[in-house]
Parts: sequence; C-alpha cells; structure tokens
Amino acid sequence: MIIDTHTHLDHKMFYEDVDEVIARAKEAGVVKMVIPGADPADLPRAVELSEKYEEIFFAVGVHPYDIDKYDKEYLKKYITHPKCVAVGECGLDYYRLPKEPTAKEENIKKQKEVFIDQITLAKEFDLPLIVHIREASQDAHDLLHAHAGKRGGVLHCYNASPLLLDLKERFYYGIGGVLTFKNAKKLVEIIPKIPFDRIVLETDAPYLTPHPFRGKRNEPAYTKFVAQKLAEILGKSYEEICDITTKNAMRLFDFADKG
Repeated sequence: MIIDTHTHLDHKMFYEDVDEVIARAKEAGVVKMVIPGADPADLPRAVELSEKYEEIFFAVGVHPYDIDKYDKEYLKKYITHPKCVAVGECGLDYYRLPKEPTAKEENIKKQKEVFIDQITLAKEFDLPLIVHIREASQDAHDLLHAHAGKRGGVLHCYNASPLLLDLKERFYYGIGGVLTFKNAKKLVEIIPKIPFDRIVLETDAPYLTPHPFRGKRNEPAYTKFVAQKLAEILGKSYEEICDITTKNAMRLFDFADKG
C-alpha cells in the first residue's frame, strides 16, 4: 500500500481523465491521496473529488504564489468537512520575487503574514500543516519554530536543507519524484539522515514527474518509482518502504479516524 500525500488532482491537466488517473493509482497500490490547497478557485473541485472517491482527501490552503487570493473565512467554509485533513500548502517561496527592492520587500512581508495566518488556522482546528518552502529555508524554519503547534505537519517536496532537519520532532518530510533526478545529489545524501518514521511519499502531480517518465505529466501511480528509489538508497525492500511511509502518512493525517 502507498499513500500519495501531495497530488493536485484538482488541476486542469486532470479535467478530462481524472477517473482513469485515479483508477491507475489504485491499480498501482495507492490507497489514499491528498489534494493540497493552492489556488482557492480549485478548492470546490478538490472537495467534489473527495466526496466522489473514498480514497481522496483534501487540504485547505493558499500557495505563496496565490497570496493575493488569501481569504481565511473562505477556507473556514471547508475546513470542517470530514475529508479535510490539513491546512496548506502554505509557506514561503522566494524563487520568483519582484526585482524592484521595495516590491520585493513587500512581497516577502505579505508571504510571511499569510503563512503565519495559516499556521494559526491549523492550530485553531488542530490540523497538520502542508508546508511549501523554496529558496526560503531560514525564514520558513524560524517561522515554524516560532508559530507552529504540536501537530506540526509535513515539509512538502523537502529541499534537502540540513537546517530543516531540526524540525523532525513535529514535522514529516515529503519525498517525491525529485529523488529520482540525476541532479538530486544533495537530497540523496541527506535521505539517510531523516528519521525513517518521518518520511512520507508524494508526487506533486502533475509536476515533478519521476524518472523514467520525466517530462510527461505526473500522476499518483508514479509514487511507486519514488518508493523504489528510496528503497535503493536506504537499503530497504520496496515492501518495507511502502509499509513505513504508509504508517507515517496515516499518523500524520489521522487517517485512522477518517476512514
């Protein structure tokens, strides 16, 4: 069994064949899939899919690229839904900041404010966080240490920053297709340093497609390639990897209480 802890099945790239994509995932042994929040406009689609398929769950949240659309009251309309398991993906992304100094400073400030507000929302409803961090490890690290609750959450698409390893008491580390890339040397080297009971699998579909399908649309069925690579790196069997990462995801999202 495998759990894909981060897959954007509400994305327009899945509009025409999402039923087939989900069927292939189930055939590949994927028993649960979590759709993270990103653009609030896609949230109703995520809810619809979660109500149609027992294997699908969702999170409420706003991606750093969509902070101008952030509305906490809108997210609260869905956060008590029985299939809502987390808040996010929220976080910090400094990859595409404005070049003009004042605009850059204002963007960073707003990203931090929206991130903190979503951390607060997660604590209010006792839900884990799904955290997005890109080129912002120090700031994200400091904000999580200062504001995150005991439930912690998952560092989505863990970026191999050693700094973030000291969050392991409250956070899990999402490992996806990047692990199979030829240029993933830093991630490959740091994987053994992550506690085995803190690793979860993800695809980030339709993005970050693992080898041997890199360049094509990603989908939840491809988590098996991540599991295979993880097994190779850690000297474990494929079955061991699937078993522990599934148990980790069950614990992270309290799936035992949600079916």
